Amino acid sequence: MADEALFLLLHSEMVAGLYRAAEQGEGENGRCTTKLESMGFRVGQGLIERFTKDTARFKDELDIMKFICKDFWTTVFKKQIDNLRTNHQGIYVLQDNKFRLLTQMSAGKQYLEHAPKYLAFTCGLIRGGLSNLGIKSIVTAEVSSMPACKFQVMIQKM
Repeated sequence: MADEALFLLLHSEMVAGLYRAAEQGEGENGRCTTKLESMGFRVGQGLIERFTKDTARFKDELDIMKFICKDFWTTVFKKQIDNLRTNHQGIYVLQDNKFRLLTQMSAGKQYLEHAPKYLAFTCGLIRGGLSNLGIKSIVTAEVSSMPACKFQVMIQKM
């Protein structure tokens, strides 16, 4: 339980610190999101490396996405993704109805505009994990009502 609290606090401080620095003129807001996403990408690569070292090879793309939704998400966020949808053409939607990094904020609409900056790290986390499993992707996040969010993963065909 203590490690979960530390992760939530660290993530919150990373976001606040980057945006605070941008407000003081050390960077611009668009770069903060990119920087958070890059940090998540590197962490995702490292975590997937550790989590899959004793795992059998995956059969296909869908198998990898199921691993991300079940095992990877459970290890990082202490729960599975609530819903995984796909169009079987390289687009997957991962839905988390009670996303941990947003539960600390109010469930009202007033903080909805701040939600994307708290999702950039996780987009990078997913993209980094998939990258280390040999899948190049674009990951975007969307919040319509707090603390639920959807991550859209578009697989880049090579």
